[in-house]
Amino acid sequence: MHVELAGLSVRYRGQSRPAVDAVSFGLPAGAIGVLIGPSGCGKTTLLRAVAGLERASAGEIRLSGEAVESAGVHVPPEARRIGMVFQDYALFPHLDVGANVAFGLRSLPRGERAARVAEVLALVGLAGTEKRMPHELSGGQQQRVALARALAPRPRLLLLDEPFSNLDVDLRERLAHEVRAILKAAQATALFVTHDQLEAFAIGDAIGVMHQGRLHQWDDAYTLYHRPATRFVADFIGHGVFAPATLREVAGQVVVDTPVGPLRDVAECPLPSAYGGGECEVLLRADDIVHDDAAPVKAQIVRKSFRGSEFLYTLRLASGETVLAHVPSHHDHRVGEWIGIRAEVDHVVTFQRGSGATSAPAPSAPA
Repeated sequence: MHVELAGLSVRYRGQSRPAVDAVSFGLPAGAIGVLIGPSGCGKTTLLRAVAGLERASAGEIRLSGEAVESAGVHVPPEARRIGMVFQDYALFPHLDVGANVAFGLRSLPRGERAARVAEVLALVGLAGTEKRMPHELSGGQQQRVALARALAPRPRLLLLDEPFSNLDVDLRERLAHEVRAILKAAQATALFVTHDQLEAFAIGDAIGVMHQGRLHQWDDAYTLYHRPATRFVADFIGHGVFAPATLREVAGQVVVDTPVGPLRDVAECPLPSAYGGGECEVLLRADDIVHDDAAPVKAQIVRKSFRGSEFLYTLRLASGETVLAHVPSHHDHRVGEWIGIRAEVDHVVTFQRGSGATSAPAPSAPA
């Protein structure tokens, strides 16, 4: 089922700005969309509006071409054929797994109901658990029961509101991959809310980044990371910093002078004329900075975070600028130590110096 939002706004009484502000995007049938952003950005409010639990103050929501929310239309939640999965599972503790999953199937004959329960439990990898009680299951198993219950009535859209937030970090990412496989096997269209980027990358076909009620970008994970539409997206996705830089043209090629040295032969780079005097800020992600003791540029380790296979180093250059670097964990240097670094940047993303969250990067020069 195709989902389409056009200029959707939700405003609460007494608020100075809308909780959701003119959001538009489309989600094709069978696709999984994810909304991410900081707390209070409006992603859960948007999900509740799609469910029919919040009234829109402007704009429209269409499900398979049918308007369910607009200036003159408000289809009640129970008539939208939408399933929901919550972060607290919301399982009935006094009912066994089978009865929990069958809760939305009361209109079916008993035999059909039992067959559908068995079918969706098998789909989520919990075949034969009908008689077990929720407290006998792990957190991940309880979440899969909640998913089975939401899928059982064959909703035309499934909404998931931070469904893994109560689980430990390792389980969250693994379950996100499992849930993606389950939703694809069920050919379900789903809209998912999370604050965890790894979850979003693991489960989403399209990911929307929200900030202060606005949708800054709706794209696949690769595009969000490498071609951010705004400064906020560039800052929010991944680990990186904005470093002062100057663009100059040398022998018909643009060179980017940065605190970690000049960047040459870089694809998708704007012309120096895009900024006054060529002065701008360049996005340097942690994977753009390579540890190389032979490099002429040195930086001092001011912080390091162990990530298993790698460290995330926070580094201070002699100029005072800060950069981040992913370094293999067998390169275990002390905080305070100076190490050599160099930049390896495939393509440049630049912004006006001191620009705001909604500013867009300068377009690349024509090839």
